[in-house]
Amino acid sequence: MKARITKDIAAAKELLDNGRLVAIPTETVYGLAANGTNILAIKKIFEAKGRPSNNPLILHFSGLDALSPYVTTISTDAKLLAEAFWPGPLTLLLPKSNKVPDSITAGLTRVAVRIPQHPLTQELLGILDYPLAAPSANPSGYISPTRPSHVQKQLGDKIPLILDGGPCTKGLESTILGWDDNGTPTIYRKGVITAEAIEKVLHQLPHNHQSKTLEAPGMLSSHYAPRTKTVLADAIDQTIAQYKKLKIGIIRFHSTIKGDPKANVEIVLSDKGSLEEVAKNLYAAMHELDGQELDLIVIEKAPETGIGKAINDRLQRSTTIV
Repeated sequence: MKARITKDIAAAKELLDNGRLVAIPTETVYGLAANGTNILAIKKIFEAKGRPSNNPLILHFSGLDALSPYVTTISTDAKLLAEAFWPGPLTLLLPKSNKVPDSITAGLTRVAVRIPQHPLTQELLGILDYPLAAPSANPSGYISPTRPSHVQKQLGDKIPLILDGGPCTKGLESTILGWDDNGTPTIYRKGVITAEAIEKVLHQLPHNHQSKTLEAPGMLSSHYAPRTKTVLADAIDQTIAQYKKLKIGIIRFHSTIKGDPKANVEIVLSDKGSLEEVAKNLYAAMHELDGQELDLIVIEKAPETGIGKAINDRLQRSTTIV
């Protein structure tokens, strides 16, 4: 039986209270949610997604008051960032309290926490007496869902309900920020909250985390990938010419010319070249092309500025670079 797509928050609460999984909308992507204090429910997330147990989860809260019991300290810098960006697409790595199950953090001492912006999920969190653990609502490694139909296609036979919040407005997973052993702010996953925006709040430019150790969600080297072979191209026209005998789908960052004669299908993410619009539309475009039985998807690299860095980060993890 396929999941029911509905706006019924009371039905979602009842399922979550009983240890079931529910897909929830956020401003970033749809999440696969469970009671973040219920060890058996948390285990179901890993099973439904096929997610490695060493890949931590994010806990979602209605506000700072609800969050406080689950961390041992909230530093001055963390409070400044919370005031600037919450509710919103920023996740903070903070020292966890003993209320957080080890399965949430993969045994690590810090827990990833955020307060999502989507009004439907905010309303749901407001009537729960526990946080929601919620990674993206897709099989592990595959394209993240930004619409209810994406969740239905990927996990609809594994969960009972998808809370329908419409298309996600941001379209990329949250920025994850923590502090290293020296107290330096460090970005563990890039997102629409940029390093430059964080610098304006902390008066310090955060470093990018370099180690391959899984210290936060979303750090796997292969992630966000379509089933169809996909390449990321700096010079997209040259790349397309190399594969002219194949059935090709093209995703362009920005183009004034629609309908590339060398492509079977072409999607332009933003006619006006808006990085925000590119981020919002990227995963939906990847889902669309991945369902068209193509031989190859070619995606144009975004400019390496602002949130273009986060867009390219996702593309580099999901494609072969040529």
